[in-house]
Amino acid sequence: MFLLVFFGASRCWKNYFSKIIAKQTKSEFVTFSAVTSGIKEIKKVMENADQNKNLGIKTIVFVDEIHRFNKAQQDAFLPFVEKGSIILIGATTENPSFEVNNALLSRCRVFVLKELSSNDIVKLLKRALTSDRGFGKEKVAISDEDLKMIAEFANGDARSALTILDMIVINGKTDKEGNINISKDTIEDCLTKKTLLYDKNGEEHYNIISALHKSMRNSDPDAAVYWLSRMLEAGEDPIYLARRICRFASEDIGLADTNALNVAVNVYHACHFIGYPECNVHLAEAVIYMSLAPKSNSCYNAYMFASSDARKMLAEPVPLVIRNAPTKLMKELHYGEGYQYAHDTKEKITNMECMPPSLKGKAYYNPSTQGNEIKFKEKLDKIKKWKKDHTMG
Repeated sequence: MFLLVFFGASRCWKNYFSKIIAKQTKSEFVTFSAVTSGIKEIKKVMENADQNKNLGIKTIVFVDEIHRFNKAQQDAFLPFVEKGSIILIGATTENPSFEVNNALLSRCRVFVLKELSSNDIVKLLKRALTSDRGFGKEKVAISDEDLKMIAEFANGDARSALTILDMIVINGKTDKEGNINISKDTIEDCLTKKTLLYDKNGEEHYNIISALHKSMRNSDPDAAVYWLSRMLEAGEDPIYLARRICRFASEDIGLADTNALNVAVNVYHACHFIGYPECNVHLAEAVIYMSLAPKSNSCYNAYMFASSDARKMLAEPVPLVIRNAPTKLMKELHYGEGYQYAHDTKEKITNMECMPPSLKGKAYYNPSTQGNEIKFKEKLDKIKKWKKDHTMG
């Protein structure tokens, strides 16, 4: 049983590696495109693979864009992989953790093919300018600085860099000596808006929203604004970002600065009213505010700890003293008996126990010493001291 998944930005290299494996292992090489193939084509190839196996011939099946196959299509390969009829090699630009089903993923080796560096792409472009298969027969005059500009614009994609170079050379000006001169204006005309690596449903979406969240948490407004702009410029829905900022305001700031949630909600409404691109400045205001605000995760922790107990003790009864008693029967069953009305006391506190017996004394909210939460901590300490001094024997 053998299964490989090549994961990375360059599809051409994945195909190339697969062909090398097929040649070295003397196997029959079958290619699939997840864009155009279906279950019917898969079954036909699998039948041929079974016949080849009986003849002692290995079959390598290469599936480009394997993430485009749905679960049923991916499952169709599984029995043939398990019995050794095929060696399956999948190629994907998406994270296999999200796009390849668990049955296949648990049986495979994942190889990550990283994007090329700018220096690597510059070397490739120079080779294209001197090779007979490229522009070696032409007299192209282009500076190293301009080649680096093309390389950085290509975002690590060699194929994109070569396409851009081809466009620039075609649009260059040829002088009387036959030299093709590349000007800055020509390059700028050919370099349209960069295609940012971003998939609203894929890994990069989660990577960048995580970067935004953690930059704000780390009180780094510059990084936060950068990651915000990366998402907006790549086409992310500003309302989604506004919702995430609202969550951050309570999860990472909370009572340390209660105005943070006000800012977040106001920005959310502003994005609704104005829309993109005008609302980008509102979102920038929000992420800068969140970055510079005092931080506390006390509210987040309080809920997480309480929810953990709530799940474990779903049947924990409400203490009789704090139950309502709207009927005679409920009163006879002692519902609400002994209830103390806090507003009737001088301190607006009573020593009445509101927790279930098994959770008596449990503390979920533990305030930090950040921003306004210092005041809440001081008040909570006073409440705890008062209750301790007035505990009923």
